[in-house]
This record gives sequence, structure tokens and C-alpha cells, in this order.
Amino acid sequence: MSYFQHHVFFCCNQRAEGETCCNAQGASELQAYAKDRVAALGLKGKGKVRINKAGCLDRCDEGPVLVVYPDNVWYTFVDKSDVDEIITEHLQNGRIVERLKI
Repeated sequence: MSYFQHHVFFCCNQRAEGETCCNAQGASELQAYAKDRVAALGLKGKGKVRINKAGCLDRCDEGPVLVVYPDNVWYTFVDKSDVDEIITEHLQNGRIVERLKI
């Protein structure tokens, strides 16, 4: 069994100006929001959920992106409501959010 039930990586890569990257689309801010939200819901810690920043996940053209392991589900997101939906549906209830899946 893995240490975390779900390990979520947000691409927070910052490329040169003019190049597509997740961080230019608010990824770092939404990663921090997700981390705080997971903690507030009591989902943080061993056997639960871990929210991490990642360098380039090589999908910036589809971004911003995050990936949920061990489920290997990739999502795009736009705002806090999308992140909330991923937390509620996928991380809490085990249901993939098809509309955000890439």
C-alpha cells in the first residue's frame, strides 16, 4: 500500500515569456489553494491526500494540468471551482471528473 491514498501533482512550471506554461495560467496559486482546502477538509496526511508542486509535466499545451496518482488521472482546471470539484468528486468520493479529464 502506498503512503498516500492520493498524491496530486500540480504542474507549476514557468517558461520564458511568450511560451505556454501552467504557471502563467495560475497553477501555483491554485496548487496553494488545493493544499489549504485539503487540509481544511481533514484529508491531509498519511493514508490520505498529499498536494505537491511539480516542475514541467510536459503537458503545458493542455494546461494548466495536474495528475492524481496512483490513479494516473490527468486533469485541466481553470479556477477554484474546478479544483473544488476535483477534490470533492475524485479525492473524497472516488469519481473521476470527466469534464476536466485530459
